[in-house]
Amino acid sequence: MVERADSGSVAAETPVVPGVGKRRRGWVLAGIAVVLSAVLGFHRLVPNWPGRMGSLLESFLPWGGVLVVVLLIVALVRRSAVALVALLLPVGVWVDTFGGLLLPGEASGGGRELVVVQHNVSDENRDPAGTARALIDAGADLVALEELVDPQVAVYEKALAADYPHHVVRGTVGLWSKHPLSGERVVDIKPPSIEEGWSRGLRVVVRSPYGDVAAYVAHLPSVRVGVGGLASERRDESAALLGRAIAGESVEPVVLLGDLNGVVEDRGLRPLTSQLEFAESGFAFSFPAAFPLARIDQVMARSATVGRIRTLPATGSDHLPVAARVTLG
Repeated sequence: MVERADSGSVAAETPVVPGVGKRRRGWVLAGIAVVLSAVLGFHRLVPNWPGRMGSLLESFLPWGGVLVVVLLIVALVRRSAVALVALLLPVGVWVDTFGGLLLPGEASGGGRELVVVQHNVSDENRDPAGTARALIDAGADLVALEELVDPQVAVYEKALAADYPHHVVRGTVGLWSKHPLSGERVVDIKPPSIEEGWSRGLRVVVRSPYGDVAAYVAHLPSVRVGVGGLASERRDESAALLGRAIAGESVEPVVLLGDLNGVVEDRGLRPLTSQLEFAESGFAFSFPAAFPLARIDQVMARSATVGRIRTLPATGSDHLPVAARVTLG
């Protein structure tokens, strides 16, 4: 008689090959590293529809470096040589794209340069006088402010008058200067869908010791992030109008100071970044002030060089002020 084996008494075991699971996880990490490299290096190829996903990605692109660090830690814990080698790719792409911003920048040459400050002071600022004093401490030649509303604007005018005898306010934006100003005019950057009376653009000529400089102050419409993606249509339309105005500017150099509600990598600001230079070094994340995630307060220039950009101490605003040295060409 042939005995039948009790199928329930002996469980079939799958042979375990040492290191297979670890190698598999290493290849997964390597694949993620390659995808991250592609996103960092070819973000312009990410479609902007639906929901302007390309712009949304570009708004937080520098934070891709944090993902690289996380992957590096995981790879070290897993002791995966494959993942560690693959991570060299996103590290290289990130350093090539943003590494220069970590450098200290060139020291001041003391020559043909202007120190500029850009600050959205917030229309809900409860201490405009204190904000003005903080901005004076920066020792800038030019101070650009946005969200100027009554009665706060009178406080800024009074507090800044001694150090900045020249100023122009148009709508809710203004420029204070140590040097004479002329040729001021409103720059119409209002998108068609916004009601009349909305005025956030200003152009003025600064009579600097080194010659005339066309200075623009702008506050582009806000953007919102929601379930549908990035709502930035009005911001993009306003950027196009501002870019058109600057393209037609006859005075050189040109300096743009403003809350542009976008980072320089954001394709929505291409009408500006395609013709203006921006900071060579410094991240200067300016918003939100409580936990800055992005620099949406910008200093840009044409026929001039924007040196290292930095944030200044917090004021009563939800934005941090930013300061930079602009070397005139």
